[in-house]
Parts: sequence; structure tokens; C-alpha cells
Amino acid sequence: MSDEYTTISTTSEGYYTEKRSKFLAFAHHVETAEEVKHIVEDYRKKYYDARHVCYAYMLGAERANFRANDDGEPSSTAGKPILGQINAAELTDILIVVVRYYGGVNLGTSGLIVAYRTAAAEAIANATQETRQVEEEVTFDFSYPLMNSVMRVVKEMQSRIVEQQFDNTCRLRMRIRQSEAETLRRKLSKLSFE
Repeated sequence: MSDEYTTISTTSEGYYTEKRSKFLAFAHHVETAEEVKHIVEDYRKKYYDARHVCYAYMLGAERANFRANDDGEPSSTAGKPILGQINAAELTDILIVVVRYYGGVNLGTSGLIVAYRTAAAEAIANATQETRQVEEEVTFDFSYPLMNSVMRVVKEMQSRIVEQQFDNTCRLRMRIRQSEAETLRRKLSKLSFE
């Protein structure tokens, strides 16, 4: 498994219109299902006069936590096409909300799928994407005389210190790229036996 993933760093918008129906798409960076819930509720309040507020999200570096919601549209005509665009772009930690204003003419299932897919694709296209690394936490306890050696390894491995405690027994909590965590542990544990 790769220890990198792609997400968006800015909120972006997309727009699509078909037979007087308007589809407003909004892409957000999110990290929890709780965040998703609040953002969707905000859109429901802001666009209270819209017919549908459909959405899809994908969470986590392993891209295993996802959901699609049709909000009253025929089954799989809204949420699934939105999720399909997230998958096609290989993004995660993303929520796309598409607000639909009904124009008085039915689009049919294929028309709806195209409309939701296109609006979501435009929101993704307008977003700034960034690649992030999956980090792992490493905690290391050591005696004070080893301080210089430990700090040299920490600097060399470019790990980020999250918490530090210096006393007779010292403790460092660090975050490092997942693929390098085992190497850091090995180098630090070697110091204990020098």
C-alpha cells in the first residue's frame, strides 16, 4: 500500500444546467463523517428551496470509508455518479454536495446521471489538489545521556516531534511517513545498546 494519498485543499464549485434544471456542485476537504454531516446540513439550510441536496464522500488514506446519498432522486442517479467522479480522480478526504433546482422538465435516469456526474466533475476540476503522506506515530523512551544521538537520528530521518519530555528518562513522540517508521524505530533502538 502506498503511504501517499490525494485530496483537495480548497473548497471549489461546479455548475451544470439541463432543461432549466440547475445543478450547483460544491467540493470540500473533510476528514470525518461528523464534518460531512454538518456541511450537508448547512447546504440544506442555505438552499432550503432546492428540490434535492445530494452528496457523496470518501474518507481515509485507504479510501474504505465512503457514502453516496440520492436525497429523493431515483436510486443511483445522483450519489453514485458523484462518488464515481471522486473515484475516477482517485481522491479521498473529500465531500461533494450537488444542489438541484428542478426546472419543470424530467431529465430521465440517464439525464440525471449525466447532470450529477458533470457537476461533480466540474467541482473537482476547479479544486486545488494536493498529495499528502500517511504518517505513523513513534514514541521512544531513552536516558538523558543519549540525547544528542537521539536528536541526530530524529533530524536525519526528518521526523516531526509532536511531544517531548526531558527528565532522567526522556520521551519523544514523533510523526513520520509511514514507510519510514520502522527504519526510525530500528535506528533509535540501536542507540539503546551502544
